Formats: sequence, C-alpha cells, structure tokens
Amino acid sequence: MATAVFFHAHPDDETITTGGTMARLAAEGHRVVLVTATAGELGEVPDGLLEPGEDLATRRAKELAAACQALGVARHLCLGYGDSGMAGEPSNDAEGSFWSADLDEAARALASVVDEESAQVLTIYDENGGYGHPDHVQVHRVGVRAAGKSGVPRLYMATINRTYLLGLMSRAAEFGVEMPPDEAPDVSSLGVEEDRITTAVDVTPYLDAKRRAMEAHASQIAETSFFLSVPPEAFAAIWGTEWYVRHGTTPEPGGELETTLVAPT
Repeated sequence: MATAVFFHAHPDDETITTGGTMARLAAEGHRVVLVTATAGELGEVPDGLLEPGEDLATRRAKELAAACQALGVARHLCLGYGDSGMAGEPSNDAEGSFWSADLDEAARALASVVDEESAQVLTIYDENGGYGHPDHVQVHRVGVRAAGKSGVPRLYMATINRTYLLGLMSRAAEFGVEMPPDEAPDVSSLGVEEDRITTAVDVTPYLDAKRRAMEAHASQIAETSFFLSVPPEAFAAIWGTEWYVRHGTTPEPGGELETTLVAPT
C-alpha cells in the first residue's frame, strides 16, 4: 500500500479539489496524509455563524477535522502560515503570510513530512493554483521545490479540466441547472485545457463522502451554495471525476489517461 500526501492552501480546498481521490485511496487501503499551509482565517463567513468568542480559524479547524474523518484522512497537520487573502489585498504581503513565505523554508517543512511518511505521491495545484489565488499559486511553487528536496517519485498537480467544464456549462439545462447566457461565469483562466490532463480519477463511488466533507465546511460552503444545491445528476457530473497533471510528463495525443495516482503493483 502507498502513502499519498495532499498539500492544500486552506481548509475546504482538500475536499473541493481532491476529496474524492482521498476517499478512494483511503478505501483502497492507502494512507492519506493532508498538509494545509494556513488555517484559512481570512475566509468569508456568514453573519451570525460563529459562536460568541469563536474565531474563524477555530471554526475551520473543527470543520476540517470532520471533513478528514469523512474522507478517511489518517493524519493532518498545518504548516502554520498566515492566510494571504485574495489577490491584490494588503494581507498578501503581511508578515507571516504564506504568499510572503521563504520558498526554501516552506519547502523544507513540507519535504520533511513527505520524507517522514515515506510518501510515494505528493499532490499540489497547477501553476496558476487552479484559479489564481496567491496561496494556491504558492502551494504549487512550494510543492515543486519540496518534491525536489524529498525525491518523492510521483508529483501530481490537481487542476480543473477547463474543456470538460465548458462542455458541462453548455449542457447545464440537461441537468436542471439554469445558466442565463449573460450571467455565465468566465472560466477562461480556470485550470488547464484537456490536452494537458494526464490523470482522470473516477470518484463516483465516493461522492457521498465528498458531499459529507463539503457539508462539514459549513462556514465556507453553505447548503444553498452552488456546490451543494445542484441536482444529484449535476453534482455527479461536476464532481464525479477529479483531474490531475502529472508533473514532468506530457500526455501523448489520443493516449490513455492514468486512472489513479498510485503506481500499479
């Protein structure tokens, strides 16, 4: 059995981007380890959600623990950097923020976990962090450097299959989702084009676990959010496959995609 380390920026990122893969690997008997860079203390939170005297970092830690349980995560640890906030905000450059972290220092911290776990797999984000968030971009930079320091044999970049997403959007009505043309979101900067994808992990059997983990992150993913409010068929179409680019490889045109992150035995 293999050990896979998943490196994410904030609590809830692990569920949205790779939750199905984590649940599948755990169900298959592999060891799943989660490392988050920050506590996500600058996330938005609905008025009245926090208990008196409770801060968002504390709430998100509780939510993450529940999500980890739903996904079968064996170990979680946080590197302890500050949440950098959204792109262009002053918090990006605040002392202690992940965006302003020394790359070698952060990479050594991550590599030490990878080495301690004797991990065969490390996952990060694509070069743009999926959608450009500073902490997500930094996960990519730190993760690539940590992979070099640790020598982990398989490094994957979790991403969004932009080509597939555009296809889903064009078929939204089939899934009972209303998407007026003048309100359709611009996804041109999300993820990567399909021809870069090397790995497509079918997580359909684990969507219940992924949904439970999403629900656990109630401060960030409300029941009324698009993530949770779409019909079941749409939920399966959106989240039933998780997409990766294996770092350092180029897919052959028309070639078969990998279907798992672990090496075949």
